[in-house]
Amino acid sequence: MITLKDAKRIIEAAEKKAVEIGQPMNIAVADAGGNLISHARMDGAWLGSIDISIKKAYTSRAFDIATKDLATHSQSGGQFFGIHASNDGKIMIFAGGIPLKVDGKVVGAIGVSGGSGDQDHAVAEAGAAAL
Repeated sequence: MITLKDAKRIIEAAEKKAVEIGQPMNIAVADAGGNLISHARMDGAWLGSIDISIKKAYTSRAFDIATKDLATHSQSGGQFFGIHASNDGKIMIFAGGIPLKVDGKVVGAIGVSGGSGDQDHAVAEAGAAAL
């Protein structure tokens, strides 16, 4: 189980990475059910990325996969083509969502949005490493 204290630590680590790369981000942490525990919008982060970060966390938990990997499989001709239209539009198929694991079990997810896909993923990885 991810507590609010855990979520704050994850967000803090992600914020540190975002500052390091010079890109303000929206950072969301979801629990094992995909429900939002905590969210932070760094100063200067895009407003439109609030929703995206939350949906990346949901997507990553809903399918227990990094969203960048899901994106690879959801292109035309891929095994998950069209998945973004499922779950009432809550599925995000680009980088920035990572499942959070404890002892190999998925206990939640982090979603990050506000930069390039590579930047979002790197910030999410930094946050996930703090768990």
